[in-house]
Amino acid sequence: MNSIRSIIHRISVLGALVASSLVSAQELETLIEVALANNPEIQQFEVQYQRVSEKVNEVNTLPNTDFGLGYFVSEPETRTGAQRFKVSAKQMLPWFGTITSRANYANAMAEATFVDIVIAKRKLVASVSSAYYDLYANKEKQALLDDNLTLLQTYEQLALTSVEVGKASAVDVLRLQMRQNEMQQLKAILQEEYKATAIKLNNLLNRQKEASITLVTNLELPTKALEVTTQNLDFHPELLKYEKLYASVEQSELLHQKENKPMIGFGVDYINVSERPNMTFTDNGKDIIMPMAAISIPIFNSKNKAVSKQNDLRQQEILFQKQQRRNHLETLLATAVSKLHSARIRHESQTQNLKQAKDAEQILLKSYETGTIDFTDVLAIQELQLNIEMNRIAAIENYYLQMTIINYLTARS
Repeated sequence: MNSIRSIIHRISVLGALVASSLVSAQELETLIEVALANNPEIQQFEVQYQRVSEKVNEVNTLPNTDFGLGYFVSEPETRTGAQRFKVSAKQMLPWFGTITSRANYANAMAEATFVDIVIAKRKLVASVSSAYYDLYANKEKQALLDDNLTLLQTYEQLALTSVEVGKASAVDVLRLQMRQNEMQQLKAILQEEYKATAIKLNNLLNRQKEASITLVTNLELPTKALEVTTQNLDFHPELLKYEKLYASVEQSELLHQKENKPMIGFGVDYINVSERPNMTFTDNGKDIIMPMAAISIPIFNSKNKAVSKQNDLRQQEILFQKQQRRNHLETLLATAVSKLHSARIRHESQTQNLKQAKDAEQILLKSYETGTIDFTDVLAIQELQLNIEMNRIAAIENYYLQMTIINYLTARS
């Protein structure tokens, strides 16, 4: 049982960290470690597992021993004297192997519960990674807006100079200022979104919401395309959970069959007998000790076949649920891989567009030397560049978000 838990733990934790190792984001790995250690949901599942595991100790016992005490209100007379009171004790024993079957069933249920911990850890790793990449993209967009604001301020100075010499109108200056206002507004919105996501991430780590978060400074797409296979889906803990549930039903049926066997009991009765007065003979007042044996046979037990049939149907249900879940996970994987490739295509396309936009910007700036600069064209190019770079950041974020999903689905130790 411990070896199984160890394997599952490696599958869930080490495998799920692949996304962070791809980008050498030591900060993300650290955040994941903190989350796995402190997250209350994980702690809840661990306590639940401990509670279910205690069932093994609960079932590994014999039935209660029956003790009885009776007092004869009207003392029956026997040849050796009057019976005064009776003490009895009886112990029923389940059929051979029943206690072992109960322990096996309890262990099977504990194993199924343990897989819930593995699933919760994988989901936590994915949630922490997603929030981290969201923060990274937000930070990059804010930095991009700062650069563009600085650029627009430079353009504004050029426009003011051009107005003074009659080569531009005040309208051009106002347009540049309005564009700066729009960017400042967008940056303020991004800052609010950053705060909310930071609180979300810190809550996942179960620490103060104001705690600082260190982000990677530069996130690029891997040069090598990712190869994904659906074979690793067979080792996913969500599917492993169904295997554990199937095994628990098997153990439940074995236990059911054992519990429908006879129970054997052993006991003893002790009857206290008082001496007959004014009489002397052998065994006068001799107490009575009577060993007993008993057997409990489930004669009227018509539900036996019904319970076995229910267990068989439950196993069929679990198999169908597992297949349905695997189909769903395979669909999620195919969708994530498609979006991953699309993100790379968008990134490459936007990188090419950005180069051309910068070339156009240089042409416009050179035209300033001849006094023919058109600030409407400058604003259009600047807005185009901003959109292209925003799309590049979104493509990088989306790529790693899809990597997070893929690692959640396919990671192995």
